[in-house]
Amino acid sequence: MRLNFAPEVATIPASAQGEQVFELLAQDLLSKARRGRLATAHGVIDTPAFMPVGTQGSVKGVSPRELRELNAQIILGNTYHLFVRPGLDVIKHFGGLHNFMSWDGPILSDSGGYQIFSLVKLRKITGDGVEFQNHIDGARAFISPEIAMEIQAALGSDIAMVLDECVSYPCEYDYAAKSAELTTRWAKRCKAVAASLRDAYAAHSAAATKQYLFGIIQGGTFENLRRASAQAIVELNFDGYAVGGVSVGEPQEEMMRAVESAEPFLPADRPRYAMGLGTPPQLLEMVARGMDMFDCVLPTRLARNGTAFTATGTVNLKNAEFALDKRPIEENCACPACRAFMRGYIRHLIKAEEILGLRLVTLHNLHFYLNLMSRARTEIEGGTFDKFRKAFVAEYKTRDAAGIA
Repeated sequence: MRLNFAPEVATIPASAQGEQVFELLAQDLLSKARRGRLATAHGVIDTPAFMPVGTQGSVKGVSPRELRELNAQIILGNTYHLFVRPGLDVIKHFGGLHNFMSWDGPILSDSGGYQIFSLVKLRKITGDGVEFQNHIDGARAFISPEIAMEIQAALGSDIAMVLDECVSYPCEYDYAAKSAELTTRWAKRCKAVAASLRDAYAAHSAAATKQYLFGIIQGGTFENLRRASAQAIVELNFDGYAVGGVSVGEPQEEMMRAVESAEPFLPADRPRYAMGLGTPPQLLEMVARGMDMFDCVLPTRLARNGTAFTATGTVNLKNAEFALDKRPIEENCACPACRAFMRGYIRHLIKAEEILGLRLVTLHNLHFYLNLMSRARTEIEGGTFDKFRKAFVAEYKTRDAAGIA
């Protein structure tokens, strides 16, 4: 099948908005790990960075104040879910997502592409966009690239994502090629309307005029499709670039290869976002492959199952072995749970289905992920990241439910 992803515009050296978006501060000599800084309308993001997932305008079980105390720099909001409920009229009434949820830091809004992937039985994809039945009441709705941009402009997020199609695993080559080409066409349409929407929402929010737009690279598990998609998306000149369609059930080697195939084509002066990842070792491996930003539901999702992350792997606090354990979840951890509570007490709360137990594990897991990225930044600056990564990955043992993506 002939590949024809090339868009009709030439590469422009400046960022999409004509300003420097990303400052590269340090690079690891033994890997592609980068230490950078991204300035947004609501604050600076030091990278590598982890973004807690706030699907419906809330990181599950955690308040904005607690997120600030955990040193969360940026959170993710879900375009599809917020579009379905509470709806754009409500978000607009409250002056955008930042005001609505009382979060004054940066927000990245995804495009809804992953929900298109997950609602496979409820949607129909055409060149125009996606028609689907929402998961709440089955009402029919339609999202096009233009509508996806309008939703995100109304949300007032600091970083918006183009609409893309995330293919499943396994996926036939021909479908993956057609899907990647469709994602490129949609990306071009997203960019065409983004500037006018920023201007339209300027009165609604001054920050809306500084909303960055990231392109998304697709191509399934096929190296040549990933390369072609990366080249085509980069030619469109976005403020940053994401590798999408990973962590959808493929083996870890395929996940890494998808990033490795795209990375050489990504500009060094733009942030790079690996979407939907992952376990702690996967995050460090992705940092080593030149990725800067990550999001994942694992810290909060596994916390609701009583599973906590530690430097040596996961711990299922429901297990009877912890009933009399006086230790914190992890020794020398500075999170709110470990500073004040013992494993035995937290296990009791979880077994008794007390909300506090799930909240404490959630706070610990988020702290673990955020602290891991802070440590990665320090190690890159000190020239010791590669040694740190190898030691961490060797010590970490995946067990219980930590393999859930």
